[in-house]
Amino acid sequence: MKFTVVGAGAMGLRYGVLLQEAGNEVDFVDAWQPHVDKMKEQGGVYVTRDHENEHLVPVNVYYPEEYTNQDQDVLVFFLKQMQLEDMLKRCKHFFNDKQYVLTCMNGMGHVEKLLQYFKPEKIIAGTALVATILDGPGKVDFVGKPGAGSMNMANYTEKPDDVTYKLVEELKKANFNPNLTTNFKGTLMAKVVFNSVVNTLCTLFEIKMVEYASYAGADEMSMQLINEAYDVCELDGIKMLNTRQEELDSINYVSKVANPLHYPSMYQDMSKNRPTEVDYINGYLVSLGKKHGYEAKTHEFLAHLVHLAEHNRQAKTKINKLNTKMEKRAVNF
Repeated sequence: MKFTVVGAGAMGLRYGVLLQEAGNEVDFVDAWQPHVDKMKEQGGVYVTRDHENEHLVPVNVYYPEEYTNQDQDVLVFFLKQMQLEDMLKRCKHFFNDKQYVLTCMNGMGHVEKLLQYFKPEKIIAGTALVATILDGPGKVDFVGKPGAGSMNMANYTEKPDDVTYKLVEELKKANFNPNLTTNFKGTLMAKVVFNSVVNTLCTLFEIKMVEYASYAGADEMSMQLINEAYDVCELDGIKMLNTRQEELDSINYVSKVANPLHYPSMYQDMSKNRPTEVDYINGYLVSLGKKHGYEAKTHEFLAHLVHLAEHNRQAKTKINKLNTKMEKRAVNF
């Protein structure tokens, strides 16, 4: 199959590179200039697995405005929620009504934006339980052994077609362990609930997933958040893939066994003073609850804590920059 990956960050590169190695044609489109320029300069991306065996993988990478290929079977979107709207506008010149869309972005809100450009029957969305780190421009680290992690996916219409089944086979060849469901909202919300616990708490305390899961009170904390989230989903008529206990078991397995030494993507954003996606994760659950007269107070409190941490980091950065300027002026004087 022919793929275009829009968003050549950590997850976009993992999906694109492994699909390419499985025998598919893959192009990459991204807008981060240092990253794109570096990959063009070195002729590809340097890939490691658990920070070992670094090697250069040749990739075709383009800025949105210079990419014109409309002959692709599937467009794969991996962006931050707050980046998607602008990227869709910049890429719309190579969209057509024959292309399918696959996305496994974190949080909620992206599907509504994609529906402004693509027909419902062409959209396939899901969740990816796999860890990847962008170490810097032109460098990516795949966390875990080949075949580590899994993904759930579903058609927006909940009616798989021939292209869907063909896509599933290519994802199997690429070792993504796809599970095709016919429960669209339940599939997406499973990852939202997972992230609302692990990503948010690990980010706030700047800890790895196993450091959270090994705390004696972790299960109690996780279940409080799971219960609120499931209450909200049930009020909205969403049938979840897992029971509440199974969701807790999944959090513990991923945190203790599958990716114990991983810092979640929200932490990676916070540590680099980038905006987090908390409003599309915990904040989404809060908004959905209010729609039905339910207050998800714990999720709301956590969202405020993340924004407070962001605010504090930004303030410290400004102070540090000001102090550096004052020191330089003092030296020059």
